[in-house]
Amino acid sequence: MDLLTDRIKEDMKASMKGGAKARLGVIRLILAAIKQVEVDERILLDNERTILVLDKMLKQRRESIRLFLDAGRHDLAEIEEAEILVIQDFLPQALSEEEIDAMVGDAVINSGAESIKDMGKVMSLLKPNMQGRADMSVVSIKIKAALTG
Repeated sequence: MDLLTDRIKEDMKASMKGGAKARLGVIRLILAAIKQVEVDERILLDNERTILVLDKMLKQRRESIRLFLDAGRHDLAEIEEAEILVIQDFLPQALSEEEIDAMVGDAVINSGAESIKDMGKVMSLLKPNMQGRADMSVVSIKIKAALTG
């Protein structure tokens, strides 16, 4: 099995050789986050857990961007946006709006959800297939809209 962490390490070597300092810095942050989880939990991360770590890093950066823009710090927001692009290189292909809408619709039907109280059921069906491929906060908004509309 091809491990995602191996691919990230290979990309780190290529970035070092190519002199891509900004990319190298982000890759080192990724590897540090992965290593932190491995040390804390005394495990070797599989691809699924690695994707969860990357997804968490994306979520943190999206939140930082929002805060930086609110504070008028566009320079810092741009740095975070550049980091997001590097992190996304290691994630599965992102879902399109249409794919997300279709998956949300199917999950609402398959879960038998009838109201906003059933949102957890719908999310639990979607999360395994969408993790790392969609911004789950956007998915959450779409589920709410489907259950209330």
